[in-house]
Amino acid sequence: MLDKSIIEKLAEIAGRENVLTDEESLKCYSYDATRYASLPEAVVKPRETDEIAKIMTLAWDEAVPVTPRGAGTGLSGGSVPVKAGIVLSTERMNSAPKVHKEDLYVEAEAGLVTEHLHSAVEARGLFYPPDPASQSACTIGGNIGECAGGLRGLKYGTTRNYVLGLELVTPEGKVLRTGARTVKSVAGYDVTRLMVGSEGTLGIVTSAFLKVLPLPPARRMLSCSFPDLGKASEAVSEILGQGHVPSILEIMDEKTVTAVGAHTGEKLGDGVMLLVELDGTRAICEEDASGIREIIEGKFGGKVISDVDGGRLETVWKARRAVLPALTRLSPTVILEDVTVPRSRLPEMAARIMKVAERYALRIAIFGHAGDGNLHPTFLTDKRKHDEMKRVNAGISEMMRACIDLGGTISGEHGIGLDKMPFLKLEVGKAGYDIMKRLKTSLDHKGIMNPGKMFYDA
Repeated sequence: MLDKSIIEKLAEIAGRENVLTDEESLKCYSYDATRYASLPEAVVKPRETDEIAKIMTLAWDEAVPVTPRGAGTGLSGGSVPVKAGIVLSTERMNSAPKVHKEDLYVEAEAGLVTEHLHSAVEARGLFYPPDPASQSACTIGGNIGECAGGLRGLKYGTTRNYVLGLELVTPEGKVLRTGARTVKSVAGYDVTRLMVGSEGTLGIVTSAFLKVLPLPPARRMLSCSFPDLGKASEAVSEILGQGHVPSILEIMDEKTVTAVGAHTGEKLGDGVMLLVELDGTRAICEEDASGIREIIEGKFGGKVISDVDGGRLETVWKARRAVLPALTRLSPTVILEDVTVPRSRLPEMAARIMKVAERYALRIAIFGHAGDGNLHPTFLTDKRKHDEMKRVNAGISEMMRACIDLGGTISGEHGIGLDKMPFLKLEVGKAGYDIMKRLKTSLDHKGIMNPGKMFYDA
């Protein structure tokens, strides 16, 4: 248990009302969107960078574990306080972003909800591309910690492509500013890129300078159905191989489509669905739509069932972002995985996942960002059934090895956290694993910064 003197010092720093130790609050901050949970000993909700610096100085001096947390929407267990100690929530650091339109960047605090950032920049005719499915709740600090992706990753990349610079607090409580507000900067090591995707194991991001783009003048979406997952996957490779670069290219198998329809009342179609969004000028959208329609219907036996823009487009994407809550209605436990392969290997990866489902007698729904080669196989199971969970774990292990065999990665956008710890060395090798652990130790030799994540014995 944390010494009472530490609790008192935390209250002096952040205000007594922002230090929570009651059982109900501790439970609320003990889990994220995964199957993992662990109680912290205290939750602290600072408002200023200076408060975080003082909290970290105290934690460093007393060797108290600190788990940073945004909104708790993570899908790898990254914000679960497995070593107890302090959960440090940045949720109160949510001031309105400062938009610098003339220089195409925005200043945002760590606790700012991603959707609120989207709204703020779009009101100025600008565009922040990263759009994780949880954007209505997740925060910028969490997005940076996990290097969040989203639907638009195919054309626009992920969070790391938009972080120009950071303000952060180191494990021992020092305030550090990295990067620049300029498009180009090669002044020393790229500490900014090191921090993006570090999952709170190296420090706590308090604010960021983020690159934004001019808002595309037009958007258009083709909603397409296919008889099977294989044909839809092959169509993805052909669309990209023919030189078309949609802003979004999403795939959903029949289980997922049915679940979304039941959950939202929005009927997307029948069978396997491919959702293709185009953006740019109206002329470019028209030209790409024509070419993609020919590929889908002429070569792969698919059917374009709707061709929409405007308000209807947003309705469809709202339904797509409801996939996870829709699938949670199908079973007591839902385990959403995150595997990514080169796009040309997507049909083979989809087939390997279906073989895993058959071999281990499991229900797996498949959806994801097909244009990135990023699939989210979702295991519909019940953690109370011990034998079934053994099959699930065996199936996940086989799936991860298949992903690596196909030249892919065990995590496209969800991070390592707790969920992927057993497989990290499989991808990066012993030398890569060791150097990552050395980086961690060099910046946090007391091991207090989000301990128990990413690496074993760290």
